[in-house]
Amino acid sequence: MHIETINFWLALGTLLMHFAIVALVAVLLLRKTVPALESVAAWVSSRGLWLGFIFSLGASAATLYYSNVLGIEPCPLCWWQRIFLYPQVLMFGIALYKRDAGIAAYSVALSLAGAGFALYNHALQVLPSGALPCPAAGVSCAQRFVFEFGYITFPLMAFTLFSFLIVLMLFVRRKSSSQRPS
Repeated sequence: MHIETINFWLALGTLLMHFAIVALVAVLLLRKTVPALESVAAWVSSRGLWLGFIFSLGASAATLYYSNVLGIEPCPLCWWQRIFLYPQVLMFGIALYKRDAGIAAYSVALSLAGAGFALYNHALQVLPSGALPCPAAGVSCAQRFVFEFGYITFPLMAFTLFSFLIVLMLFVRRKSSSQRPS
């Protein structure tokens, strides 16, 4: 498969995740006023760890494929994003094995940090050159390898994933806190 085709499908998946994030936030905010949404919230809550595991594993595999198979060297900010993504695969795996929804807070913390790096990296790639300082000594953080639909870059894909994980973990955390004994 050509890299352009892979880029397109990843960007399309990112676009779909944008819609999913908006829909999930709406469910989270409106579930008390619209009773039908409570069943959607319960479904997401019960599958949130699995979804987190699948999406973090898929994203980790994609980053490794791009760098190790396609030979696209990650910039320093990409490495920082990976630092906050890769451990989540293990966290979700252990949480699924132990049936422990308590990791939601840790996932949110890692995702917030990763999202911050991703958003800064995205800004470097879409703003005019020199608008923000780039910490790169080798590969420039401003260099775009993906630019689909006029705005989707690798860092925006990462930001979207981190945002999706945060929203998922809000559902999981809600479920976890409602199951604690009073």
